[in-house]
Amino acid sequence: MRGVKRVGLAAVRYGIPLAMAIAGIVALAHGGDAAGFGVLIIGFAIIVLLLNALFRLSVASNHERDEEERARDYYERHGRWPDGGDEPY
Repeated sequence: MRGVKRVGLAAVRYGIPLAMAIAGIVALAHGGDAAGFGVLIIGFAIIVLLLNALFRLSVASNHERDEEERARDYYERHGRWPDGGDEPY
């Protein structure tokens, strides 16, 4: 079940911008007024990819912050860092 969820997430994360970029390339190939629309759609696809990347960085940062907070709580209770030796500081 988890593998299916990952495939679905990847399809949304990368599939939507890919589909937008393909549509933009098709519009560029058509030429005329559609070429401007194609450039616009390709730009939107890049923006969607960048938003996905920024969101992932934000989630990773929150995870690291939570780990640091748990380590500090452990230090307050035990007088040593969780991955340190038995010697208190």
